[in-house]
Amino acid sequence: MRTTVEINDEHRARLLQLAARRGDKGFSRIIAEAIERYLAELDSSDVMRGKAIRLCGTLSRKEADRLRADTSKIRQSWR
Repeated sequence: MRTTVEINDEHRARLLQLAARRGDKGFSRIIAEAIERYLAELDSSDVMRGKAIRLCGTLSRKEADRLRADTSKIRQSWR
């Protein structure tokens, strides 16, 4: 299916360079691959989110408190 997508000049130039290195005349195939990867990543994220939600309530209160404390310590070191 044909459609119009607006991209900036820098992206267009880089896509054309990549297409040329791959032996393609245009960058439609690159865009199609990018869309496939993006959609697969979304599907994967949804699956992982569902798995995480199903884990809700599987830790004991003591385990949850310990995990919360450890996470807090790790977050403090990020700053």
